[in-house]
Amino acid sequence: MTEVLQIDTDYIELAQVMKLANWVGTGGEAKLAIQYGEVSVNGEVETRRGKKLYPGDVISYENESITITAQG
Repeated sequence: MTEVLQIDTDYIELAQVMKLANWVGTGGEAKLAIQYGEVSVNGEVETRRGKKLYPGDVISYENESITITAQG
C-alpha cells in the first residue's frame, strides 16, 4: 500500500520523509539506510540523504511506499 505525504513547501529532503513516515527514529538511522542502498526514489536506488523530493516522487523502503503530493 502506498501512503501519501502532503508537503507545503517546494520540496522535502529524503531523510525528513523517512523520519516523518516513522520508518526510522533518527536522522542517523535514515543516513545508514540510505547509504546502504535500502531506499529507492521513483524505482531507482538513492544514496543521497539530502536528495530533494518533489510532488509526484515515490519513495520506497522495506516494502512500504510514500508518494509526495503538494498541499492545497
